[in-house]
Amino acid sequence: MMKLNLLKDRNFALLMAGKAVSLLGSDMQQFALSLYVLAVTGSATIFASMLAISILPRLILSPIAGVFGDWFDRKRSIVTMDMVNSVLIGSYALYFYLSGELSVFSIYLLVILLEITEIFFGAAMAAVVPSIVKKEDLFEANSLKSMITSVFTMVAPLLAAVLYSLTGIFGILIINSISFMASAISEMFIEIPRFNRKPDKVNIASFRRDFMEGVGIIRKSRIIKNIIGLGMILNFCLGALFSVGLIFIIKETLGGSDMQIGIFSSVLSFSMLLTPVLFSGFARKVQIGKLMIYSFFIVSLLIMAIGLVSGDAFTLNFSGNTVPFMALLGLCFIIGIFVTLANISLGTLFDTIVPKEVMGRTSSVMGLGMTIAAPVGQIVLGASLDAMEPLFPVVIIGVIMLLAVIYYRKTFLNPEMEQEKAAV
Repeated sequence: MMKLNLLKDRNFALLMAGKAVSLLGSDMQQFALSLYVLAVTGSATIFASMLAISILPRLILSPIAGVFGDWFDRKRSIVTMDMVNSVLIGSYALYFYLSGELSVFSIYLLVILLEITEIFFGAAMAAVVPSIVKKEDLFEANSLKSMITSVFTMVAPLLAAVLYSLTGIFGILIINSISFMASAISEMFIEIPRFNRKPDKVNIASFRRDFMEGVGIIRKSRIIKNIIGLGMILNFCLGALFSVGLIFIIKETLGGSDMQIGIFSSVLSFSMLLTPVLFSGFARKVQIGKLMIYSFFIVSLLIMAIGLVSGDAFTLNFSGNTVPFMALLGLCFIIGIFVTLANISLGTLFDTIVPKEVMGRTSSVMGLGMTIAAPVGQIVLGASLDAMEPLFPVVIIGVIMLLAVIYYRKTFLNPEMEQEKAAV
């Protein structure tokens, strides 16, 4: 079972409270914006393009944000970014109140601006938890973060649907503006050790020097390189499977209903919520590299099993879709557990290995790689599902993951990893 001792730590509790409030507001706004855009335009393509366009600022600004995150005081940075978000969203609420609508262009602009603030917030936030939490408590800290994220990801759509029906997009914008301000106020009272290292002169030369220093640290550390490499491959596979593949299989291959898609999403979210609560105690007893590799190894085999139960050789044995759907649901529930364990392990390993002084730059590089990998995987899997039955592309995803785990396993299972952790 999960221990909640960390919540007695004032700094960590304030940080998690701020994260919970802002996460709830953001998820509610994203859900409500999708309803608003569909109601106004009737086009799912427009909303999909809004999500896609948010990738552009991340591709352009991630290297800059990473350096800035290491340069400037992290507490001041995260408080400032949350306040900027509060003012920005509040301004949109005022704009909607005065004009009675949000244009498609204005929503595009809002999505881009919020993505920009998120990039700089994330770069500054990367080293906050490792700075305020002891090394031996990092796994528990990441478990609590995962649990909070899962809880509010589940709750937000329901609350958003109710509030949107009562107040429309105006009420959602007001609530999200308040949530970010509340988060900023919470963060003001956090004591964060200063590991930032701002140069005497902020110019292109100092930016280039510090950026290349971060790249150099990544190159020298075999573990950091492998964390980023494995993370990209996993995002390529799992991002595509969860966002495109499984929904397509349930809806098109199994002829599933909207209710079944809702059940699937709830079960998957519940497994991710349940994992830190039930298994964090066991997981802390396992060497973190082993936990991560073995978890992803099991996930790759389970993905192959999903391919088998979604293939014609299995589904055509049943008159309805109940048995194939239940088999898929059971596999996904187990996958959710092991993916959550592996992600917590990966995050904890990253927090342990990477020097706090360059964590902004390193996390930005990893985030950039994953940002690129996810849409590529979605496109490849989407095209494959259109061209052949799901059995083959899904099994191939499982094989790719399995090969990646086998390739990277030596680094994470090697006892020398612990020596590198201690040296960093």
